[in-house]
Amino acid sequence: MAADNAYLMQFVDETSFYNRIVLSHLLPANLWEPLPHFLQTWLRNYLAGTLLYFISGFLWCFYIYYLKINVYLPKDAIPTIKAMRLQMFVAMKAMPWYTLLPTVSESMIERGWTKCFASIGEFGWILYFVYIAIYLVFVEFGIYWMHRELHDIKPLYKYLHATHHIYNKQNTLSPFAGLAFHPVDGILQAVPHVIALFIVPIHFTTHIGLLFMEAIWTANIHDCIHGNIWPVMGAGYHTIHHTTYKHNYGHYTIWMDWMFGSLKDPLLEEDGNKDSSKKAE
Repeated sequence: MAADNAYLMQFVDETSFYNRIVLSHLLPANLWEPLPHFLQTWLRNYLAGTLLYFISGFLWCFYIYYLKINVYLPKDAIPTIKAMRLQMFVAMKAMPWYTLLPTVSESMIERGWTKCFASIGEFGWILYFVYIAIYLVFVEFGIYWMHRELHDIKPLYKYLHATHHIYNKQNTLSPFAGLAFHPVDGILQAVPHVIALFIVPIHFTTHIGLLFMEAIWTANIHDCIHGNIWPVMGAGYHTIHHTTYKHNYGHYTIWMDWMFGSLKDPLLEEDGNKDSSKKAE
């Protein structure tokens, strides 16, 4: 029992370290040090998530809408400031709830309820990468079906997912739309990350990093720029999802959509539009 407690304290020590790193640089000590460990962790996740959202969003918007104007997108495809402000407002209303999920997952890990491990040395590098691959496949499968059911089950779409799908044209989508969800919707789509903890051994720090990578990834897939890197489910695919509502539900890759018959390739779509234009002429 003592050995188990000593092992679990490694997770507590690591989360406490992250809490100090973030909170000590952003808040006076008297505002966060008296808080219970769980609230410190939530506050760290909330502040770090908010900073990541705004920094990644502003940098990406500056690059594609200012430095590379008319390179990646025509001017009439750039969303308005008003549209982006609305996306920020929706995301900020949900952010306290989004960041509750990684806080709860960290608490479960600290209690020893999951298969998380503290050190890569426990399994070695080969198994570490094997487990990451299995974890990501599970997450990909889970997010695909969660996203698809949010469309197929009408009450879920009407009361949750429709909040995100008001951005249904190229000139309304921006990196800031990436987290502009109803809070329950955003949590549901991230839940596979947490369920995977009970099924697949995963390195604790890697799990936390992958959760926060979600914020960067969702910004990227809402910028409407088709990177055309197979088999990545990039923005070209996701823009089609926002315009047809019934294709490209996947997360990182196109494989689940390919397997379950919902894939629509943006290059084929573009060729089809060109053919239609020629016929009209």
